[in-house]
Amino acid sequence: MKKIFLFVLCAPLLMASTCDNENDQIVCTTQFVYGLNVFVLDAESGQPLVEGVTVSAVDGNYQENLELIPGLEYSFVGAGERTGTYTVTVIKEGYQTFSSTPIVITSDVCHVIPQSLTVNIHSN
Repeated sequence: MKKIFLFVLCAPLLMASTCDNENDQIVCTTQFVYGLNVFVLDAESGQPLVEGVTVSAVDGNYQENLELIPGLEYSFVGAGERTGTYTVTVIKEGYQTFSSTPIVITSDVCHVIPQSLTVNIHSN
């Protein structure tokens, strides 16, 4: 019996899968994986921006405001375990609004595959 162990760091969570070639058995973790990880920076200074920043993701009729997670400094996360094609919008007073090109979130047999986006926004 040959077993393969796969450990993949999925920002922000750890995922482990086990595959058994003889039984075609896949064991998935119960970890909750976010599909989108967005970092917002001031384009001039390069400093992270979080205060007063709104980051939203839209996929068709679905809309979600991304959240800051304690322990993950400066990372807005969302699209938890949800595949789709998202447009990310970043709004902060005194800065130009940013809208991304479409970002495709796919999944494997267990979880979504996270995509990271760094957004440099310019002040008005």
